[in-house]
Order: sequence, then structure tokens, then C-alpha cells
Amino acid sequence: MSNWGVSARRLVPPMQGSALVGWLGPIAVAIFGGLLRFVRLGEPKAVVFDETYYVKDAYSLMIHGVERTMLGDAKNPVADQRLIAGNLDVFQQCAQPVDCASFVAHPPLGKWMIAAGEWLFGMNPFGWRFAAALVGTLSILVLARVARRMTRSTLLGCLGGLLLALDGLHLVLSRTALLDIFLMFWVLAGLACLVADRDRAREKLVAWYERSPVTALGPRLGWRPWRLAAGICLGAACAVKWSGIFFLLGFAVMSVLWDMGARRAVGLREPYRGALTYDLPGAAGAMALAPAVTFLASWTGWFVTAGGYGRNWEQATSSGPLFFVVDSVRSWLRYQQQVLGYHSGLDDYHPYMSEPWQWPVLLRPVSFHYPTNLPPSACGADKCAQAVLGVGTPALWYAAAIALVGLVAWYVATRDWRAGAVLLTYGVGWLPWFYYAIADNRTMYLFYMIPVVPFMVLALVLMAGLILGPQDAPAARRAIGAAVVGAYALVVLVNFWWLYPVLAAETITQAQWWTRMLLSSWVTAAPK
Repeated sequence: MSNWGVSARRLVPPMQGSALVGWLGPIAVAIFGGLLRFVRLGEPKAVVFDETYYVKDAYSLMIHGVERTMLGDAKNPVADQRLIAGNLDVFQQCAQPVDCASFVAHPPLGKWMIAAGEWLFGMNPFGWRFAAALVGTLSILVLARVARRMTRSTLLGCLGGLLLALDGLHLVLSRTALLDIFLMFWVLAGLACLVADRDRAREKLVAWYERSPVTALGPRLGWRPWRLAAGICLGAACAVKWSGIFFLLGFAVMSVLWDMGARRAVGLREPYRGALTYDLPGAAGAMALAPAVTFLASWTGWFVTAGGYGRNWEQATSSGPLFFVVDSVRSWLRYQQQVLGYHSGLDDYHPYMSEPWQWPVLLRPVSFHYPTNLPPSACGADKCAQAVLGVGTPALWYAAAIALVGLVAWYVATRDWRAGAVLLTYGVGWLPWFYYAIADNRTMYLFYMIPVVPFMVLALVLMAGLILGPQDAPAARRAIGAAVVGAYALVVLVNFWWLYPVLAAETITQAQWWTRMLLSSWVTAAPK
């Protein structure tokens, strides 16, 4: 019994520091990151890169409930020009709503989130980027809190939040109305909920051990709201982009493995059978049914209006309520099949496209914005630049690649669950793209990596924890470790500060822009 008691106590390690500081520190770091993201959010005053799709789709959702076709096209962006001028007459005129239905490649939730900012602050660059900046800022807070929970250290949690705040790609996507920052947020929120569920489930096992007779299978753990919340968050990730499904599947398996590990750690004779009997049914509801309902709910606008692509509204309403439901679902499933076919055939050349193996080393960033008509008076030199370059902070990304290799060794040696969680998430967010690169020759970009950037940061945080050493390590060891970790954080800060003008559309001389192109491939990925 004594060994069982020791195992039970190890299930829920104590948190260091006070709960108040555990909130104040991450909030302070998030405020710092928020300032970087919200200051000058309306600059550049332009529709940059793929904002041309999502800004207008979001506005259409807000007005019509579904995406509708707009004036102009890529060669003649009439709608974009009108929006910048403050003219909201951007929709094509059609005799019937269905005639103006627009085929869209991504589910609607991310565009609804963009639309919320447009509704609050208007159809202007600040309005359509507001939701991205807010979600980017909140992700810093969530990352700091989840890092604190995983390491039991407020200091390491704040380090994680700070590093995420200083990543260049995270900053750019937090200041741009694209979908990927919303995908990243819901994936990170899903992990945060699962980590909280892991703690709560183990607390229940400890309470059962202390108060109840021992059984071979262990107890039913009852209502687990954090796992349900994780399923909803991961369903939301899928409702932003289809690629959220990779994280949903990986996290579902990981959650069940955590349950098995907890029952084994407490000393049960049949931990796996106990997990499959008592935990798996609830996991199926939380990690399968809840995400499916969330995904379907994001399409409410398509179901309740007549103007959606492939909607068949007239046919669906002609034969009674039952046929309406059946035909609506059938039309919706056909639409999803077309979307998946579109993604499989997306192989057009783009000058900023890149391969998955290039992403971790930042070989091909994406030029989001680079006007060619700036007057010399804008910067006081012959040639000026106002760039938005979608690229990560090299000091963070290169160190993260090394940290991930270190996590592999750590996991092999210790089976530490934290290393396993980070490696699994990185794998499900990165490795599937190799299949699309090989099988479909798909057009892909560096910013597809943004969902795994928080987990790159977590890898660095875990390595920083090893460098710092345990709480009871000799003072000299802790001091040296703190100096190393602090020096690294300073290097990331300086690297980010140096790149900031080309991340946030500051007007600088073209010579200054050139000095910030740290690799020759960055120049080929940005206008000369």
C-alpha cells in the first residue's frame, strides 16, 4: 500500500508559486504581445496577400449568411479597391441569390471570427484584422498558462508566452486577416483543455485511492468537462480549416493513452481494461461527437439561407420538412466532397510556395505586402520599402529544431508525457504535409506551420527547464542555468527587434530592407 500511495501522490505534482502570480505573470506577457499586435494594426492600409479572399467572404457572411461572389477578380480587384476607398458596394448583382453563390475552399468559422471584427469596427484594415490580433494575443496567454501547468513553473510559463510573442510568423499572422491564426488558436486551446483534463482525472484517481476500496479496474471518473471543451475546441479548429482533423485524431489518441497511463501509475491490476471500459466511451463522445456537432454548427448560415453554393434551396423546400432535412444534408455532403477534391488538385505554381522540409529552417518565407510605388519622401532615401514578410524569428525556429531533437532523446530515455505530447503534436501538424507534397504536388506555404509554432515554443520551454534544473538543485547550477536561458531569451528579443520593420510594414529605406533579408532565399521570396 505504501508504494501505491507514493504512485498516487506522483500523479498530481504540486504547482510552484501562488495562483495569483500564476495569472498575473502570463497576463503581463500577453499584454506585451498584444501591444506588438495591436499598435498600427491598420497598417498597411491595403488588402494584403490572401486577405483578398477572407475579408470579403467574412463580410458576405455578415451580410448574407453565406459567401457570395464579388466584383472583379485577381487581375482586376474592383472589390478590394472599393473597400480601401470605403465603398461597400462590392457584391455582384444576380437575379436569384443562388446565382451569386461562391464556392469556397474552407469551412466558415474563421471567416465568422473575422466578420465579428468587421461588425465591431467597420470594413477597414483595423476591423478585419481585429479578430486575428485578439486571438493571437489570447494564444500567448493560453500558451503561458499551459506551459506553466506542464512544467509546474510560472517562470517557465512566462518564458513560453514571451517566446511566442516574439515569433515573427505569429506576429504577422496576428496582424493579417487569414485563417491560419484561428486554426492555431483552437488547436492550442484544445491541448490546454486536455492538459487540464489530465490533471483533473488524476486528482479524481487520487481521491478514489484515498477514500474507496481498491478494485482491479479502478473507478469511473464521471463528468469530464475539460475533455468536452477540448473536443469543442478541436471541432472549431476543423471548422476553420480541414487540416484541424490531424490534430483532432492525434489528441483523441493521446487523451486515451493518458488515461491508461494514469490508471497504470496508480497501481491498478488491469489499467488498460479499466481505461477502455470506463474512459473510452466518454472520450468518444467528447472527441468525436462534440467536434462533429461543432463543425456542423459552423455551417448554420449555409443551412438556413438560400444563397449558399450547391444549396438546392428550392428543391429542398418543395416536399416537406423531412425531405428538407434529408436533401439539405445530402447537398452539404456533396459540397464537402467537392471541397476535398479541390484541395487534392491544388497544384498551381506560386512564387512563394515551399516544401514541408523547408519550413523548419525558414528557407522560403511569404511576401504578404511590398508596394512598389512609395515616394522617396516616405523614408528620406532614393528607394523606400514597406514590407510584410511572413517569416519566423530564426533564433527561435533554429533553436526549436534542436530542442525537438533533444525531446526525442528525452522521451526515449524517460517516456516523459510532456515530451511525448509536444512531439506528437508537432508530428501531426507537420508530417501529413509531406504526403500532399509527394502524392499531390500540392501548392503549400510556410505559414502552414503556424499551428505547431506554440509546440515549438513548448519544446524550448521544456529544454529550458532541464537547463535550469530542479527547484532543489544547487544554487550555482540554478544561476548558470538562469544565465543561459536568459541570454537565449535576449537573443530572440534582439533578433525579433531587428526583423520587426519588415514584419509590421514600417517604412524604411530599401537598403535597410536588404540588410534584413538574412538568407538569399528570402530575397527570391520577396519582391526585389
